[in-house]
Amino acid sequence: QVQLVESGGGLVQAGGSLRLSCAASGRAFSSYGMGWFRQAPGKERTFVAAMASSGGTTDYVDSVKGRFTISRDNAKNTVYLQMNSLKPGDTGVYLCAANRGRLAFRHHGNYAYWGQGTQVTVSS
Repeated sequence: QVQLVESGGGLVQAGGSLRLSCAASGRAFSSYGMGWFRQAPGKERTFVAAMASSGGTTDYVDSVKGRFTISRDNAKNTVYLQMNSLKPGDTGVYLCAANRGRLAFRHHGNYAYWGQGTQVTVSS
């Protein structure tokens, strides 16, 4: 089992940047595929980015391609989401998730472990 704790959210103006971190505790972090999801008020949880356990495969939702970068440091048991050129539509709670399949899944149903989330608010 793995526990996930996100940090790095906040209030930023449009065009600004934030770097989210997700620290994992537990065993075998390097064997988990990792994902970031966003949940806006009153809306479903949606896929943002994912990375396979090896770090060799990444996937992004089209709306963040070229602006967001997912990365991981297995030595630190941490996955990151660098967010640049932020837009008001990026606002929401960002949740980190881990899957035991080692892959970069898009569907939230493939993820067994979730953090509590960190709030990102982008003002116009």
